[in-house]
Amino acid sequence: MRYITFGDEQPAISPDEFFMNEALKEARQALKEDEIPIGAVVVCKGQIIGRGHNLTERLNDVTAHAEMQALTAAVNSMGGKYLPECTLYVTMEPCVMCAGASYWFQIGRIVFGAYDTQRGFGRLNQSITHPKTLVTGGINENECSQLVKDFFKGKRK
Repeated sequence: MRYITFGDEQPAISPDEFFMNEALKEARQALKEDEIPIGAVVVCKGQIIGRGHNLTERLNDVTAHAEMQALTAAVNSMGGKYLPECTLYVTMEPCVMCAGASYWFQIGRIVFGAYDTQRGFGRLNQSITHPKTLVTGGINENECSQLVKDFFKGKRK
């Protein structure tokens, strides 16, 4: 595994952790906008080509998930509709809709932070992603999960 270093003061982190931290930045932006704090980035050849966070409240659109925003931005950036050499990093396990969309984008890899035991695609239909898509879960899981838990805890006061 290749590690990214940032000088002597900071510890080395894996590329997956680095890009999940970028997705967490998007999730924090969603939180500032009073959206469910889920963020996503699409990475191709080490470069972020798409970013997104939940916009369901602002757009009044239940399909405006972080993954959909990031995937759309990525294909617009690439100038094509398929992303087989790209990785989608998302702070929460994608729902069935977003996992299904990843199938059509032919995303090469999905990396997510927190598992979603209620609505995550793994619980409902693990085979919904493209057959060539590799899936990795649990990257920065505690931080990703805590952000969502704190959001809903604040809503239930």
